[in-house]
Amino acid sequence: MSTPHENPAEGFALLDQRDAADLATYVSRARSVDPQAAVRLQGMDRVLAVWVSVIHPAGLLDTAPVVLGLRTMALAESSGLDTTVAASAITDRLARVSTQAVPAGDDAVWLSAPPQQVNAPWAGIVAPRTGWSALGTVAAHHVRDVARRGVQAVSDAVPADSGAAIVQKVRSRVWGASSGWGPLDGPEIPDGAAFALDVLGFIPSPDSDVHVAAEQTGQWLRLSTAAGHVLVKLPR
Repeated sequence: MSTPHENPAEGFALLDQRDAADLATYVSRARSVDPQAAVRLQGMDRVLAVWVSVIHPAGLLDTAPVVLGLRTMALAESSGLDTTVAASAITDRLARVSTQAVPAGDDAVWLSAPPQQVNAPWAGIVAPRTGWSALGTVAAHHVRDVARRGVQAVSDAVPADSGAAIVQKVRSRVWGASSGWGPLDGPEIPDGAAFALDVLGFIPSPDSDVHVAAEQTGQWLRLSTAAGHVLVKLPR
């Protein structure tokens, strides 16, 4: 185990290189949706919560839902870090540590927090940590089908060489709609939540008989698999 760092708030220590590789994959998936993506890093004792946004409104008139991804990872050291930074800065750091030899007897991987924070409006939207009630489950293959149909719908509706505003308008319309794929006793879930589960790698391989668990508290829905969570803020 590594020696505790003097300023744990300035970074975090992952358990090993495998966790570092998992984090790199997760952040890269978020960047596949938005190359300029931001990441919120929250250290809660020995757990790191890594938040990303898959869908969020681009302005006051944008009707896109708020759909956030959350992956938690165990830490080798307690951390009080809470910062929002460019995803590219995290992938750069992870790329560097992947090429470094780990000292004998020291499996932990220390990552310093990027010094420059970014302004991401979605990072200030805080989902509850308690009070969740189970709604039911949805077969993972059904969620994947909803996501893939939505991707095709966006592709078909966006003309070649479209500007960012048109792309955002189409994405808001497609991902803000619901095709009724959620649990029967639950509220309508935006198709964008299915997209987030798929694009972030939270749905297992097609041949796995796995279900996505749905929970609700107030305005929030949480969709979970063993790989991570997608949180959706419902309109009032």
